[in-house]
Amino acid sequence: MKQSPKKRNSAQRHKVILDELEKKRYVTVQDFSETLDVSEVTIRKDLKDLERRNLLLRSHGGASPLSSLISDRHIDEKEKIMVDEKMRIAEAAVKLLNKNDRIIIASGTTLLFFARKIPMTDPLMVITPSVKVSLTLCYNPGVEIIQLGGDMRKSSASAIGTYSEQFLEGLMCNKLFIGVDGIGIEFGLTTSNIAEAHLNQYMLNAAKEVIVLADSSKFGKQGFGRICDIERVHHIITDKNAPQNILQIIRDKGIKVTLV
Repeated sequence: MKQSPKKRNSAQRHKVILDELEKKRYVTVQDFSETLDVSEVTIRKDLKDLERRNLLLRSHGGASPLSSLISDRHIDEKEKIMVDEKMRIAEAAVKLLNKNDRIIIASGTTLLFFARKIPMTDPLMVITPSVKVSLTLCYNPGVEIIQLGGDMRKSSASAIGTYSEQFLEGLMCNKLFIGVDGIGIEFGLTTSNIAEAHLNQYMLNAAKEVIVLADSSKFGKQGFGRICDIERVHHIITDKNAPQNILQIIRDKGIKVTLV
């Protein structure tokens, strides 16, 4: 006879919790409580115990798998990962461009794919910290480029630091296209580098609309540098493999989600 969820001991509950996290990448305390038919107080104790054993990452309202922690990798390495998904995301993002837009393109491989897809037709102004984005767009006659300066972050081939931040303080652009290393409900947008996260905050303040370009592997992940709450975002473009439970929470917050 199948054992009732009410009779599961702590070890059995812990297994269910870890299995669910691996499948969904983020699960709330309420979800666990309903699945296991125990109180939220019991679930919080379970999560605390699992976190103490370094088996998950606990947040105020839920948990993420320990595998969600992000390590920094070079842009040349990341450029070879999930190429088809990044191409589709880039193609969808290009459709949001308007003639004479003033946009910020942050650093990252998905943003590089986006830059490569920008057509050589309507005039556009691009502000970017990414050297690779600038080199890509410098062959496009319709694009005016402002390359942000400062210290070079070699792993992302992009500028960071106070020079870039001070320059952005005097700008107001139509759109910010930003890539991230992690998207979570509790932790918001994150990246693996604190200095880059700080620069991204200045980009957010310099743009009327924030558009996140991120493949499905970024959901439920958490980087060391926190950029902003998820509520600061207006639009997320991702691929169809993104976890539906997280996407629904994001949509419920009034954020547009485009799946490609």
